[in-house]
Amino acid sequence: MKKKQINAIEVAKQAGVSQSTVSRVFTPGASVSEKARRRVLETAKELGYRPNALARGLITNKTNIIGLVMREIQNPFYPEVLEKFTKGLRKKGYQVLFVYAEKDELQHDDISQFLEYNVEGVIVTDALLSSKVVSHFTENNIPVLLFNRYAKDFSGHVVCCDNYSAGKKIGEYLLENEHRQFAYIAGDTNTSTSRDRERGFREALCHEGIEPKIEVGNYTYEGGYQAALQLLKSDPQLDAIFCANDIMALGAVDAVKSLGLTIPKDVSIMGVDDIVMASLPPYSLTTWQQPVDEMIEASINILLGEISGENEGPVSILLPGKLIERHSVSTFKK
Repeated sequence: MKKKQINAIEVAKQAGVSQSTVSRVFTPGASVSEKARRRVLETAKELGYRPNALARGLITNKTNIIGLVMREIQNPFYPEVLEKFTKGLRKKGYQVLFVYAEKDELQHDDISQFLEYNVEGVIVTDALLSSKVVSHFTENNIPVLLFNRYAKDFSGHVVCCDNYSAGKKIGEYLLENEHRQFAYIAGDTNTSTSRDRERGFREALCHEGIEPKIEVGNYTYEGGYQAALQLLKSDPQLDAIFCANDIMALGAVDAVKSLGLTIPKDVSIMGVDDIVMASLPPYSLTTWQQPVDEMIEASINILLGEISGENEGPVSILLPGKLIERHSVSTFKK
């Protein structure tokens, strides 16, 4: 037999408080005395009461749900980001409604769940936004934040690593260590992330009159592997390959080894992100670490600030990363 569902009216009656008091106790940030809170929580535990968040949201017009869109779930960087966002938002009293975007550009079908569940804000990590999708959010007063990328003509919030600076410093680092034949394995050429890293890298090399060879790896291990093979077959003199993310760099490392070459003696490899696999002994990848924790904290604060009415206008933040030196780059200490 199905167990009877305890409702807020029964909790209020047994605790000797009003139903609105029970509702406030289970609403993050709501004002209620400590005495009443303790009494309601003890009664709820005794009766086995669990609040219905969706029903409460219909009454209060506040669901405490944040939508999060992600496309590159195969890239280990983004599942880590999803986990950190979920934990960070939960600490603030919010839940995450996750949507996997199958296509590069976010479709109306992707966001229909957000509208149905009346999410209070949306975080987009690695999908492209059309003006039509943005207008749907705007019409429904749902603030949007782009994480780790930006888009032309987008008027919402943006939190990014300073990818241009990262690419430039990586180029300077490789030049300082006497590399002279360079290649860049790009990610998705439609994203600001890959374009900015390439732009910074090119600028650093341009000062020395060097033009890097370019291949596209689409942010995947297989893409990095095949791109590295193509680069090294077309130019066996390459001595440094910079990849737009770590998972492509790991593919490049394995491609170099498959050709019987040694890292870093024959070829140096660098990535960006500092995913967990980058530190494993078979790779020991020198990389540029994104300040993920700081980026996520800033994103949550900005979005919840918009929801609470504290922010005035769009907020854009660029955060610096840092070099993580391991053993995939040949260095010349002076």
